[in-house]
Amino acid sequence: MSRANGLGGLRLGLDVGGTKIEGAVFSSTNESLGRLRIAAPRNDYAATISAIAGLVADLESGLDSVSHGRCSIGVGVPGSISPLTGLMQNANSTWLNGRAFDKDLALSLGRPVRIANDANCFALSEATDGAGAGIGSVFGVILGTGCGGGIVLNGRLVDGGRGIGGEWGHNPLPWAGADEYPGPLCWCERRGCMETWVSGPALEAEYSRLSGRNLAAGAIAAQAIQGEAVAQQSLARHASRLARGLSHVVNIIDPDVIVLGGGLSKLPHLYEVLPALMEPHIFAASKQVHIVSPRWGDASGVRGAAWLWDA
Repeated sequence: MSRANGLGGLRLGLDVGGTKIEGAVFSSTNESLGRLRIAAPRNDYAATISAIAGLVADLESGLDSVSHGRCSIGVGVPGSISPLTGLMQNANSTWLNGRAFDKDLALSLGRPVRIANDANCFALSEATDGAGAGIGSVFGVILGTGCGGGIVLNGRLVDGGRGIGGEWGHNPLPWAGADEYPGPLCWCERRGCMETWVSGPALEAEYSRLSGRNLAAGAIAAQAIQGEAVAQQSLARHASRLARGLSHVVNIIDPDVIVLGGGLSKLPHLYEVLPALMEPHIFAASKQVHIVSPRWGDASGVRGAAWLWDA
C-alpha cells in the first residue's frame, strides 16, 4: 500500500480515547518520528477539540523544515462519523455524539482530517504490515475498556453505508445461557451486548461477582496462574463468551485471520483456548480459526489512523 498525502510524505495519527489521547508522526517509510500521550478531557467537547489541536502542535513543532511542520492527519475515535448525517455516532465517549467532529477538528487544525473507528484503525494497521500482513481478509478485535472490531479486505477497510462495519460489540451474546439472559445493561441502553461480557471491565465485574473482591484483569490472570479457582472460573467464563461472539462473526464474514488487540489481548491463554471453544459454533466443515496477537500492540491505533489517507 502506498503512503502519500503528508507534506514531505509525513503523516500524523491520533487515537482519541475516553481516558487518553495519543498521537504519533510517521515518515514516508513508516518510521516513527515522535509520539506523545495526554489525558483526555471528559464530558467536554470543546476541551477535547482544543486538547487534540495542542497535541498536534506539539508533535509538529519537532519536525524538520522538509515537512514545513505540517502532516496529513488521521484520527481514530471510539465511534464513527455517520455517512448519512455527518455527525458522530456510537461513541462511548458520549460527549462526541451528535457533533460534526471531523469538520470541527479540521477547522481547528486548519486542514482536512480523516476519521475512522479506533478498531478500524487497529485492523488497518495490523493488516497493512502487522500480524495480518499479506492476508486477504482480517478481522481486528479490540478488547479493552470497550469491545470493537474492524474488517480489512484486500488492504481496504470495509466500513459500510452506515459507518458501522465490524461493530460487533453491540450485538447480543450468542447462544446465551439462562444465567446470561437478558445480560448486563450497556451504556447504549440495551442489555447483553458483547461489550458487557468480554471487555476488560466485564471480566473484572465477573470476578467481583464471584469473589466479592475487585481486581484488575491482569491481576485476575495472575491469580489464575497461582491456582485460584474463582479467577480460573472467571477467565473460563470470559473465554466461553468471547468464543461464542467471535464464532458469530466468523459465520458472517469468514475472515482469514482474527487479530486480538486491546489490554486483554495480552492474556496468553486466549490464543490457546479460543480455537477449540469456537469449533462447535462454526457452521463449516473446516472449523479451524487462526487467532493471533498484534504485531504493533498499543501502537496499532495511531499507526492505522495515520494510514487513513491511503485506505
